[in-house]
Amino acid sequence: MPQNFNLRTLALSVSLIFTTTTAYAAEVKEDNADDERLVILGARVAPRSVTDSPVPIDLISGEQFVQSPSGNLLDTMSNLVPSFNVNVQPISDAATLVRPANMRGLPPDNTLVLVNGKRRHRSAVIAFLGGGLSNGAQGPDISVIPSLALQQVEILRDGAAAQYGSDAIAGVMNFVLKDDNAGGVVKVRIGQYKEGDGDSILVTGNFGVPLGEKGFANITYQFKESDATSRSIQRGDAAAIEAAGLPVANPAQIWGSPEISDDISIFGNFGLDLSNDAEAYLFANYSERHVEGGFFFRNPLTRSGVYLGERFLNGEWVSRPRPGPDRGAWDQLPGTILVGDMEGGDSAQRCYDLLPGNGRVNIVNNIPDQAALDILQANNCWAFNMLFPGGFTPRFGGDVIDSAITAGTKGYFKNDISYDFSGTIGRSEVVFRLFNTVNASMGSNSPTVFNLGSYIELDKSANADFTQEIQVEGWDFPLQLAYGYEYKNDSFEIVAGEPASFEVGPLYRQGFSVGSNGFGGFQEASAGVNSRHNHALYLDIEAQVSDTVLIGGAVRTEDYSDFGSTFDGKLTTLINLTDEVSFRASVNTGFRAPTAGQANIHNVTSGFFENIRSDRATLPPTHLAAIYVGATALEPEESRAFSFGFVAKMDNLFATLDFFQINVVDRITTSQTFRLDDDDKRILDQQGVADALTLDTIRFYTNAFDTTTEGIDLVVNYSLDLWGGTTSLALVSSYVTTEVIRSDPITVNDLRIFQLENALPKTRSSFTVNHQQDDWRLTARLNYYGSYTETHLGVLALLIESEAEVTVDLSVTYDINQAFTITVGSQNLFDEHPEVNEDFGRFVGAKYSTTSPMGFNGAYYYAELTYNY
Repeated sequence: MPQNFNLRTLALSVSLIFTTTTAYAAEVKEDNADDERLVILGARVAPRSVTDSPVPIDLISGEQFVQSPSGNLLDTMSNLVPSFNVNVQPISDAATLVRPANMRGLPPDNTLVLVNGKRRHRSAVIAFLGGGLSNGAQGPDISVIPSLALQQVEILRDGAAAQYGSDAIAGVMNFVLKDDNAGGVVKVRIGQYKEGDGDSILVTGNFGVPLGEKGFANITYQFKESDATSRSIQRGDAAAIEAAGLPVANPAQIWGSPEISDDISIFGNFGLDLSNDAEAYLFANYSERHVEGGFFFRNPLTRSGVYLGERFLNGEWVSRPRPGPDRGAWDQLPGTILVGDMEGGDSAQRCYDLLPGNGRVNIVNNIPDQAALDILQANNCWAFNMLFPGGFTPRFGGDVIDSAITAGTKGYFKNDISYDFSGTIGRSEVVFRLFNTVNASMGSNSPTVFNLGSYIELDKSANADFTQEIQVEGWDFPLQLAYGYEYKNDSFEIVAGEPASFEVGPLYRQGFSVGSNGFGGFQEASAGVNSRHNHALYLDIEAQVSDTVLIGGAVRTEDYSDFGSTFDGKLTTLINLTDEVSFRASVNTGFRAPTAGQANIHNVTSGFFENIRSDRATLPPTHLAAIYVGATALEPEESRAFSFGFVAKMDNLFATLDFFQINVVDRITTSQTFRLDDDDKRILDQQGVADALTLDTIRFYTNAFDTTTEGIDLVVNYSLDLWGGTTSLALVSSYVTTEVIRSDPITVNDLRIFQLENALPKTRSSFTVNHQQDDWRLTARLNYYGSYTETHLGVLALLIESEAEVTVDLSVTYDINQAFTITVGSQNLFDEHPEVNEDFGRFVGAKYSTTSPMGFNGAYYYAELTYNY
C-alpha cells in the first residue's frame, strides 16, 4: 500500500460511491452506438464518421481505455495511437511533475488539446529538461483526465492550425466527456511492480443523473497514489565513500518513477435543453497531486560550492581542481574542503588559521580529518561535512493544481444556421519544492526543505462558432460552411519562493554557493505576471462535388498583441476509388505561437558553472541583457505539411495507410549560455539593467532551427466470430524520422541536434487482441519499440545504443454477475527491461537507459474490482 495513502480521502470516495449507488442504481441509459462513431474533428462543419474523413482520425472509445492493461491515460494512448510517445522522466526537473508526450516526433506543445471541442489550457510546467525532444516545451497536462470520464477520444493526425489555431502542427486531440444521465460505475485497482516497489491504488467512479426533465449531470471522481520505484545501482564514487565508513544511502541516487500522492481529480459535464433548438452546457474540473522524485547525488569530495570550491587566501581566490580520469587520488591533490566563518566577513581566514599544519582539513582515504572538523565546530566555523558527512541527495517535487471551467450555449437560429457561444477559463499552478538540500551560503543556518516558488498559467478564451448549409444552383449536394471568431488571453505568472531558497547568505564571499542547491528559488526580481491576447477569424468549407469526391478548405487569421499577425490555410480531399477503397490527401500551413511563459520566463540561479561562481539568468529575449548578446523577440514557429493515404473498409475490416511530411521553421528552444565579462556588466549597468553587475551568465529562448519530419502511419482493425465468441484485432504501426535541416550554431549545439534525430524509436507498433466469450473477456497486446540512441546524462560522448524491444500486456476479465466484474492483468508481462547500462551505469547509478520509450520499471501486475449500477 502506498506509504502516503490518505484514509480520509478514501473514506470520502467510498461515501460518495454508496450515496450515488443508493440514489441511482435503478436507472438505465440507452446507448447509441452510431453516435459514438461520429467525430467533430477534421472539419468544423457537421460531424462525420472516421471512414468518411479526408484526414486521418483515430477514434478510441471510453471502453477501450477502461479495458486497457495500463491504468494510465498517457500509456494507453501510446499503445493505441500511431506515432504517440511518452516515457518516464526520472531526474528531469519540472518534466518529472508533468510527463511530456509527443505525437509525430514533435514536441508536446505542437499538438492542440481539446475537451468537448474546446481548447484546453496549458500546464504551468515548462520542461527545461525533457529528453531533448521536449526541452523547453509547454503543453497541456492531459494526465489529469480520468479514463472513466471519457466517452471517446478523437485524434486528428494532421496539421490543423487553419481550423483551430496555434499549436495544431502535429495534430489535435479531442477528449469527449460522458453525457450519461443515469447509472454509474465504481472501480478499485491495486498493483505492484515485480521488483516489489511502485505499489499503487486507484479508486475511481462515474455516475450520471438527470438535470431537470431534459438535461444531464455526469460526474467522474478519481483518487490515485503510487510509491516510487528504483532501478538503480550504487554510484562508483558513493561506493568508495561508503567503503571508507561514511554514511551513504545505497543507492545514493535513485533512478525511477516518482512518488505520487494525494492525486485527486473531479470532472463534471452538464447539459440542459433550453428548447427544441437550444441547449446550455457546462463542464469543469479540479485536480491536484503531489509529486516527489530523485535528484543527483552531492559528493562530499567533489561538490563545488558546498564541500569544496574557491577559497579566499592572502587576498585572492584559490580554486581547488576537480578530479578527472587522468588525475591521481583525491587526497593527493592540493587544496582543502570548504570552510566558512559563521561570524561573517569576506574571508574564512580566521577559521583556517585555527587548523594545525598547512591550514587545511586533510582528507585521507576519502575521510576528512575529524579532529580538524571538531576544532572548527567548537569555534563557530562551518563545513557541510558536519551536517552531511557522506554527501546528500536532494529530492525534487511539487504540487500540481489544475482547474478549468467552460460554459456555453448552442442551437439553431430560425434560418437553420447553427451557433455555439462559449467561454473558458483554465488555470494550472505548479508549486516547486526541494527537500534534503541546503543553501550553502547560509552555513549552519540553512534549512533543508525549501519552497522554491510557483508558476501559474491562466488561459481565458471566448468563442463564437457557426455552421450552415448553402444550396448552390446546379449542385446535387449543399455547400457546408463553418466560420467563427475566437478571443484568447494567456498569462504566465512567477511567484517568488521563500527567501531562504535564493538568499545570499553570509558565507557567499567565502566561496559557498547561493540558493537552494539543485534548483534555486525564484527571486523577487523574477516574480510577476506577463500576458498577451489575440483575436482570430476562421472559415471552413466542404463540398461534396460528386458522389465520389469531397473537397475542403480552411483559412484562419490571427492577430497577437506581442508579435503581430498570422495567416494559414488548408486544403483536403477524399476520393472514393471504389465502394471499399478511398484516397485522401491534405496540404496545410500552420504555426505555434511562443507561449507567454517562454516569452517572459525570468529566473536567476546562483551557483557554480564551469567551476566558476556565477549567477546564471534565464531572461526574456526582449530583456536588454539578452538583446546585448544577440537575442531577438520570439516569432511563431511556422509549418508546411502535406499528407496522403488510403482508407479501406470492407465487411469487418477497416484499414488506413497515411504518409506525411511536416516542415517546421524557426523552432523555439533555449540558447546556449553566454558569459559576461566585467566590461559587459559595466555597459549593461550604464544602460539601466537592474542587477547587471551580479549577472555572470545568461540564456534565453530563441527561434533557432528548422526540421523536416516524415513518417508513415498504418492502422488495421478486423473483427470476427471465433471459438463461440467475438474477437477484434487491431494493428497500429508508425515509422517517423526527423532531420534538422538548419540550425544556428551559436544557440543549438551538436547534442541537441543528435537528440532530436535519434532520441525516439523510428518504428513503433502494437498489435491488440480482444476476445469476449460469455462472461469472460481477454485483452492481449504486443508492443514493439524500434532501436534508438540515448545521450546518457545529456552528454554526447556517453551514447547508449538500444536495440528493438518487445513487451506483452495482458488482462483477463470475468463478469461475476450483472453488477460485479473482476480483472487481473499485467503490463509488460514478461518483465522486459532495456539493456543494462554496463558502460556508464556506475557514473551516476542508472541501471538502464533512462529515456527508454518502453520504460525501465519492468513487469507491473494488478487486480481490479468493478461495480456497475
